[in-house]
Amino acid sequence: MSLSILRTGLLTTVQDLGRPGYQHLGVVVGGALDALALRVANLLVGNAEGAAGLEITLLGPTIRFEADYLIALTGADLSPTLNGQPAPLHRPVAVRAGAVLAFGAARVGCRAYLAVAGGLAVPPVLGSRSTYLRAGLGGWHGRALHAGDELPVGALSLGAQRLWQLLRPADLPASWVTTRWLPSPALCPRPHAQPIIRAVRGPEYEQFGEASRQAFWRESFAITPAADRMGYRLQGPALTRDVPTELLSSAVTFGTVQVPPGGQPIVLLADAQTTGGYPRLAQVISADFGALAQARPGQALRFQAVSLCEAQALYLAQERRLRALRRAVEFKNL
Repeated sequence: MSLSILRTGLLTTVQDLGRPGYQHLGVVVGGALDALALRVANLLVGNAEGAAGLEITLLGPTIRFEADYLIALTGADLSPTLNGQPAPLHRPVAVRAGAVLAFGAARVGCRAYLAVAGGLAVPPVLGSRSTYLRAGLGGWHGRALHAGDELPVGALSLGAQRLWQLLRPADLPASWVTTRWLPSPALCPRPHAQPIIRAVRGPEYEQFGEASRQAFWRESFAITPAADRMGYRLQGPALTRDVPTELLSSAVTFGTVQVPPGGQPIVLLADAQTTGGYPRLAQVISADFGALAQARPGQALRFQAVSLCEAQALYLAQERRLRALRRAVEFKNL
């Protein structure tokens, strides 16, 4: 059982929830930039939340399903079609062997996620199937997908088998069918044209002048073309420190906002290095990682200050919604 890549996209990689636990060795965590979207897609097809799927950036590939599959698409709306017909987002979809998934214009968002029941069965590296492009590690031969690639799919869970039995289009003229139900809108947020990204103060926040601190929260910052899975370079008002001393390299992570000497901030993403020497002005909260990942180069974003308690409450609320979705999918399988 496999997926055939007929045409390559701009950047399509195999991703799961990353490989934590190796930062002390300099190995990045990586994984899906919009982990919420991947987790939702996996739950919709009966997978474990951390199963490997595809992260599809802006311009999607063309994929042929070589067997009957249960799939789900989440995240950005990249105008997906199945056999030329508009394909639904945020729902489980049963497709017959030979069905072709393609993508058109990117309507909203930057990254879409494709989950397949059983998960993509590429070999794990350090406990993860996620692709780390800079090191050629994990995923499918450590690289983005190319035309001609054949990706193996794992065995279906019992939940996925029951979902397939409920949906299978065996006696229907259509080559695919889907459900009428959707997850909570909070689990399928529509990306905004100018997202507001919530953050807490970073360890070096007080080293910045009052004018710079206020500008960070009040002004907009544009995402420059220097943007990849490692981070976004932003363009906006110059931010300066009152303390001119050099810093020792310190831990950084997904969402850390660093400010180099030029004053233009960098916000780190999933493939960020494990340490850095630039002052850390702020830290994006984990509940907003998905909103950050769905912003495109050329878009403007703004930061909003929240407390640590607020950040924790938002994270817990998101986790409760995911647990509710898991239970709802299990209930529908009974």
